[in-house]
Amino acid sequence: MSKSFGLKAVAGAAAVAASLALAALPAQAQDVGSMRVAFGDVPGGEMVNFMIAVERAKERGVNVETSFLQSEDLAAQAVVSGQADIGVGTPYALIQKVNAPIRMFYQLSMLRFYPVVNGEKYKSWEDLDGAEVAVHGRGSGTEAIMQLMAKEHGVAYKNVSYVPGSGVRAGALLQGRIDVSIVDYERKRLLEREAPGKFVFLPLPDLKATDEALYANQNWLENEKEAVSILVEELIKTWREINEDPASVATLREKYNVLPDIEKVEVEEMVPAFTQGVEIDLYPNNGGSSDSVMEDFQFFTTSGSLDGDPKTLKVEDYWYLAPVETASEKLGKM
Repeated sequence: MSKSFGLKAVAGAAAVAASLALAALPAQAQDVGSMRVAFGDVPGGEMVNFMIAVERAKERGVNVETSFLQSEDLAAQAVVSGQADIGVGTPYALIQKVNAPIRMFYQLSMLRFYPVVNGEKYKSWEDLDGAEVAVHGRGSGTEAIMQLMAKEHGVAYKNVSYVPGSGVRAGALLQGRIDVSIVDYERKRLLEREAPGKFVFLPLPDLKATDEALYANQNWLENEKEAVSILVEELIKTWREINEDPASVATLREKYNVLPDIEKVEVEEMVPAFTQGVEIDLYPNNGGSSDSVMEDFQFFTTSGSLDGDPKTLKVEDYWYLAPVETASEKLGKM
C-alpha cells in the first residue's frame, strides 16, 4: 500500500462515511463514549453477529455509528486520517510498510475461504498461470491466500483485482464477469446451489490465521478504554452464544432489528450459514491472543504480505491485546 494517504482520498472516504453512517443514538448513550466503525464492504448476512454485538454495546451506553465504504483501502484511510475510529480487516502490511499508528485489537474471524474457478476454463492451480484473479482487497486474507498458493504452485497471475464483498464476487462468477476468485463458505453454498457442477473449488492446506480483525489508533483505544471494553465484552459474549447455538443468530437479529434490508436469500440461509461457520471454527471464542498473532505472522510472512522472519516480529507492533485480555479475565477464557 502507498505511503501517501492523499487529501483527496481521505476526503472521499470521509464523504462516503458521512453519507452512509447510521443516525446518531439518543443523548443518553453519550455517557460511556462513542465510536465510528468503517467497513470496507457491502452490508451482508455475515455481518449480523457483529451488528448484534454493536446493539448490545449501545444498550450499555456506547454510541456506535457504522458506515460501509467501497473498499478496505478507503476504510483504512478513514481510520488513519481520523475520519473513522475503527476499521475491519488485517492491516499487517499497512502497519509494517507505512508505519501506520494503528493496532488490531479484536479477532473477528478465521481464514475460511474457498478459491473457486469457472470449471469450463480451469481445473487446477497450475491452470491459473496468466489468469485474472479477483480478491476482496489489498492486503486482505483473501489476497494472501491466493498469493501463497501462486507461490506454492509456481504460477503468476496476469492481474489481481479488488472486488469487496464475497457476495459481490459470487454474483460476478455466476454472471460470467470473472472466472477466478475466492469466496466464503456461505457463497460457496450459493454457487453450488445456483450453478451445480459449473465451478471447481481448488484445494487449500490447513490455514491458521486471522481473516478479519478490528483495528484502531492505539491512542484512541487507550483514551476510549471504557467504550472499547464494553464493545469487546459484547463481541465475546455474542460469539460464544452463537458458537453454543448457531440458531440464536436469527432470534437475536429479529430482537435487535439488525440489517433489516439484506436480501431474502441471505435471511433464509443465515442459520445454515452460521451453523456451518461454527462447525469450521470460524468464530474465535476469546477475540485473539499472542498465540493467534504468532500464527498470523507465520501465514502472512509465508504469503508475502509481511516481510521478515516471523520469529523476530513483535506482537505489540501490530496488536493491542489489553481489551481482550481484560475481557477474557472478566468473562472467563474458553
